[in-house]
Amino acid sequence: METVPLDHQSLRNALENAGLRCTPQRLAVYDILIQAAHHPTAEDVYQAVRSTIPRISLATVYKSLEALVAIGVATKLTAGIGATRARYDARRDLHYHFRCLRTGTVHDLPTQFDPDLVAKLDPGLADYLNRQGLQVTGYRLELIGYQDQTPAETSPADVHRSGGPVASRSSATEADRPSPSDP
Repeated sequence: METVPLDHQSLRNALENAGLRCTPQRLAVYDILIQAAHHPTAEDVYQAVRSTIPRISLATVYKSLEALVAIGVATKLTAGIGATRARYDARRDLHYHFRCLRTGTVHDLPTQFDPDLVAKLDPGLADYLNRQGLQVTGYRLELIGYQDQTPAETSPADVHRSGGPVASRSSATEADRPSPSDP
């Protein structure tokens, strides 16, 4: 189930409970994240925030994003091997993604998160990992490929809003896939 974005007072409380100041810059960065149709890069957030805070620096945007990630209200989606730009996600519920290798854009998928998916894929994997001394605390699934230049009219968010399968966001770890053509 998709989580509702935090209001400013709830975000202020979350920041202060973590020992961080609630600044207008952090509020503006969070507002851009929750309004973004796709997961923006720090540079995308910077350009958008400048319309309301013209003197904000890119460094402040990066620091604000890292603060939001640190308190768990946003997730940093790394692009994997060869990619240079991370993207940010303000949805806090578990979900899957699709990443376009040409543009680097990341889309939420409408498939409901399955906490037992790894066991379904390989029933012996949990025993193998335990024997190796490895403890799984979560997983992320990212499908990779290419988006057509003219995508279909219905986005995963539209499917979710229309009562279709739930698209959910994750604070677990994203499976890093090579993305050699990600800008």
